[in-house]
Amino acid sequence: MDLPELNAASVERAADVLRPVVRRTPLFQSPRLTEDVGVPVLLKCEDQQLARSYKVRGAYHLISGLSAAERERGVVCASAGNHGQGVAYACAALGIRGTVVVPQNTPRQKRRRIITLGNGLVDLVTTGSSYDEASAAAHELAEASGAVYVHPFDDPRTIVGQGTVALELLEQAPDVKTVIVPIGGGGLISGLAVWLKERHPHIRIIGAEPAGAASMTAALAAGGPVALEEVDTFVDGAAVGLAGRLTYPIVRDLVDEVVTVSEGAVSTEMLELYQVEGVIAEPAGALASAAAKLIDVGEGPVVAIVSGGNNDVSRYAEIVERSLLHEGLRHYFLVTFPQEPGALRHFLEDVLIEGADIVLFEYVKKNNRETGPALVGIELDTAGDLQPLLDRMEMSPLTIELVPPGSPVFTFLL
Repeated sequence: MDLPELNAASVERAADVLRPVVRRTPLFQSPRLTEDVGVPVLLKCEDQQLARSYKVRGAYHLISGLSAAERERGVVCASAGNHGQGVAYACAALGIRGTVVVPQNTPRQKRRRIITLGNGLVDLVTTGSSYDEASAAAHELAEASGAVYVHPFDDPRTIVGQGTVALELLEQAPDVKTVIVPIGGGGLISGLAVWLKERHPHIRIIGAEPAGAASMTAALAAGGPVALEEVDTFVDGAAVGLAGRLTYPIVRDLVDEVVTVSEGAVSTEMLELYQVEGVIAEPAGALASAAAKLIDVGEGPVVAIVSGGNNDVSRYAEIVERSLLHEGLRHYFLVTFPQEPGALRHFLEDVLIEGADIVLFEYVKKNNRETGPALVGIELDTAGDLQPLLDRMEMSPLTIELVPPGSPVFTFLL
């Protein structure tokens, strides 16, 4: 098979293939982010793409270029959800059978959409606890069945297809100075970089990774891809434990900076995108715009790519919780109440400050619900209210212990 070279001309040829198929997604200025950052910040809304993610660009470009013999063998892929939807869409559009392997933590909404988009031509397999485990299973399936493996990021055909986002955003914002791009395995940022650095070398390219799955940051530090010991799967669309063999050197050589974004900051940005801009972003889709508030963006305009909008509404309770913890508005305490009348009233009337709400109250010792230690969650009006609350706790005769972030207790709360 002839693979495209990783250069600007290949990205442009991929754009010719995709132009009749994919949507030209909107790009608009965010007054909120513009005010926060101090220069114009624009959002490139790939959450409004077919299958609600840029991933369809790379998947369709790869699958549409298969030979007749390869199409007959079918395709298989591993995905955290979005790439699988892109593969499913391409299979249905091109009449090719496919299998999509996803990890068990893939949101239900993404799994359902894969089946729907596949229109009877795509089988869904759920296995493993991470993208990397699903990928290993998908490679085994491809080898056993003879199906063509459609890589979500580490294939030149995928990379140049995903890179076609760059052509659109430059047509829409020709004066852009910086582009912020989310990173999972690195396919999107690699495709953008090979085109931008050849055609518009003055434009800065910033990559944004989730702090709990910073495989590209680890690769850059180690001088090559290294497997992460642990991966936080909250930002499921970018939860990749090993950077790509092809994408790593491109990021190393062409990307100006890679930053990490905490899962709490991602959660806050997801909520602000929804509440202010009306953009329904999944966690990975909020990475770039969250990063805009963390870096020195320099001269504007800045474009942040909203990479996907496949978020399961059932996750919003967790998203709100993570955001409040990140913003310093929600805190948890272990409070030991003495076995005497009025202890709880003292806590409510003499310890809590005005504007503090109890959002959780649960006695730890289940065999004695009336007395003993309790886990208490408190939500504040502002982060600055924490110190006055701690001062009142210090003066109280009650034994009160702040549950620190990262405590195992939070595994029961999130």
